[in-house]
Amino acid sequence: MTSTFLTRSTAGVRDRLALAVLLTASFTLAVDFSILNVALPAIGADVGFALSGLQWIATSFALCAAGFTLLFGRVADLAGRRRVFLAGIALLGVSSLAGGLATGPAVLLVARVAQGLATAAVTPAALALLTTSFPEGPRRDRALGLNGALMAAGFTTGAILGGVITDLLSWRWAFFINVVVAAAVLAVAPVVLVESRPERRPRLDVPGAVTVTAGLLAVVFGLVSAGQHGWVDPRAPGGLLAGALLLGTFWVIERRVAEPLVPVRILRRRTVAWGNLAGILAFATETSLVFLLTLYLQEVLGFAPLAAGLSFAVLGLGTVLGGVLGPRVIARLGNPQRALALGMSVQAMATLVLVFLGPDRAGMPLLLAATFIGGTANLVAIVGFMVTATSGLPDGEQGLAAGLATMSQQIGITLGIPVMSAVVSAGLASPGGEATGDILTAVRTAVVVNAALCMLTAAAVALFLRAPRTGDVGRAPRTGDVSRAGNGRPRRH
Repeated sequence: MTSTFLTRSTAGVRDRLALAVLLTASFTLAVDFSILNVALPAIGADVGFALSGLQWIATSFALCAAGFTLLFGRVADLAGRRRVFLAGIALLGVSSLAGGLATGPAVLLVARVAQGLATAAVTPAALALLTTSFPEGPRRDRALGLNGALMAAGFTTGAILGGVITDLLSWRWAFFINVVVAAAVLAVAPVVLVESRPERRPRLDVPGAVTVTAGLLAVVFGLVSAGQHGWVDPRAPGGLLAGALLLGTFWVIERRVAEPLVPVRILRRRTVAWGNLAGILAFATETSLVFLLTLYLQEVLGFAPLAAGLSFAVLGLGTVLGGVLGPRVIARLGNPQRALALGMSVQAMATLVLVFLGPDRAGMPLLLAATFIGGTANLVAIVGFMVTATSGLPDGEQGLAAGLATMSQQIGITLGIPVMSAVVSAGLASPGGEATGDILTAVRTAVVVNAALCMLTAAAVALFLRAPRTGDVGRAPRTGDVSRAGNGRPRRH
């Protein structure tokens, strides 16, 4: 009996350490999306970037992180999720060291591309390791809640850390922090993570991998170009058109190839298709709202970058609370789809009240309260999305499901800001559009669009996921439920 107790105790400690390792990696990668935004002018001055080229420091990272996620999610299924996770963390450490030591634009851009590739490899592998380590039910819901909270909080934390590090130390420490984290993860992960892969390795669908990766890169490039230069820039519609053609080709390939990268039957699951669409919008709306409010705080209220970043600390607390509440909301409502719809509805209302912000600082209490409530609701929605999009599938397809869910996260974070930037730019296109009053009006218009997207997402989830078909996820399993594991044997939660 003592031996059994010790074995269970050791397993429990290993599970907690494994969860800590995976969550640390997810949080660090989320921070990387925003930590350099405030520091871009300082980086340009030190490394020699022209003003027009500064956006590529962020864009090169985002393109690779979003474009290669689905491919690496499938590679993790084939080569082993633990192996891909460790390789990605090692690449993150090396590329971050190179970025921190860079003295010229070329080295810095190569480092950012490598960081994006590392993110595309680590994030789906980490999520797949998490979902295969915990059976469907409350334990997995809690783990996904923590993961979602830290990922969303990481974006906000990155904006704060970027200002603090740039002001107190140097922008180079935004890279060097990753080196320290990568070394710590590589020291612990091999001991606590167990390899996970399907029993039979299918062949990699190379034509599908090429077309979907190129298609995603083209779509993201088109959206980024629209945000930076407006829709009149031929790169915006050209990128979107090329992306649409490539993704259409990908769909045709997947219907015909013997072992597809993304089986069409999985995409036909309403939980997968609608869940991932909702996930894209959940990440896009909240991260782009941070951009809009940063613009408001700095351009309208005159806040310094550091003060603007610190103003989002309340939002960060809300996201952490939402990650904790998400699994409880799922349990109370009976299924993750209802939690997703509820979260997006509350987020829409919290966002809409921001149209009452004025040209002075009297509206700061409203901003802080609304972002706290909206951040909490957004994380409830994200937890609902993660549970919806990764449940009801065998372990052999968890890497694919994780890759799809992670791709939705990366695309949402990447496209949200360019889309809202395009809305703001359209509002500033009139003569005298640089006046403070016009900037405020443009931000208000974008806030309304953001809130409308939240409400449309909630309506779509409520309409199309209200009664899942057999095989889709209808509810979170409760204690005592019997489900089927990936090997077909019954498993009791």
